Amino acid sequence: MTTYLLRRLLHYLVLLLLALALAYLLAASALDPRAYFEGRRPPPDPAAVTAHLRTLGLDDTTPLPARLAHWSGGLLHGDLGRTLDDTSVAAELGRRIGVSLRLLLAGTVLGTLGGVLAGAWTAVRQYRLSDRVVTLVSFLLLSTPTFLLAVLLKIGAIKLNSVLGTDLIRFTGERDPGPHPGVLATLGDRGVHLLLPTLSMGLVTAASYSRYQRNTMLDVLGADYLRTARAKGLGRRATLLRHGLRTALIPMATYFSYGFLALFTGATFTEIVFGWHGMGEWLIDSVADNDVNSVVAVSGFAAVVVLLSGFLADVLHAALDPRVRR
Repeated sequence: MTTYLLRRLLHYLVLLLLALALAYLLAASALDPRAYFEGRRPPPDPAAVTAHLRTLGLDDTTPLPARLAHWSGGLLHGDLGRTLDDTSVAAELGRRIGVSLRLLLAGTVLGTLGGVLAGAWTAVRQYRLSDRVVTLVSFLLLSTPTFLLAVLLKIGAIKLNSVLGTDLIRFTGERDPGPHPGVLATLGDRGVHLLLPTLSMGLVTAASYSRYQRNTMLDVLGADYLRTARAKGLGRRATLLRHGLRTALIPMATYFSYGFLALFTGATFTEIVFGWHGMGEWLIDSVADNDVNSVVAVSGFAAVVVLLSGFLADVLHAALDPRVRR
């Protein structure tokens, strides 16, 4: 299995290099950094703008291959370049990753676990009332746009706060401004602000995973090896968990892995509605500002996460399926 994984890792490394080169070429071709300085009052000196862009390696008078070579040389030394405001792209990338991770981790993990359990449970109880109710709720959530669900949760929180006469649920930003006395107060403040974004992400994630897990679980419920396990005296619950659910998780491994891409590329609508400044918001702002280096950083990091997700899928597949290990 080690040889198989090393071969896959080398394959992903080649794909990563190609993805980074394409991301830079496309961003540098489609975006016009000079437009970022247009319309300012007073207007900046064109020569000063050209000198600034040349310092950043974004001067449009320089051939595109030369600009790519300049950016690649910095990348080899861990430098992702500078934004148009002359701040470090790497530093901003690290900050934005932290924001998106704090915003989406709990919702994604809880939604994944809840969706898998709900899907397996409804498959065992196929066509019963509980199965129909979960199916109906799942399709309602999946058919509701993400931004609409987030707005509805905010409206519900506002009404609840109004009834209680206090701001029990706060939903704008990561935390309240100002210092907080003690670690527990800080964690409590962040938890209150995280409640609605977590619920928004968790509900959609659980609805999606439950549909996939239900279908894969139904495929294995009538398998011969489950009947054999029951005939040997293994209990129904143990049979479903040890043999049924484990086998049903194999085709879900890829879906699990790529689902975690949202942790880093961000959930744009969720970030905007709840006022979190993460990766999704940064990508939109960078495209609007024609900030090539920032767009490439987000696109490149998304490529890294996609390829790591693929590698994680290979590892999970090998862990769940003994045939791959052999």
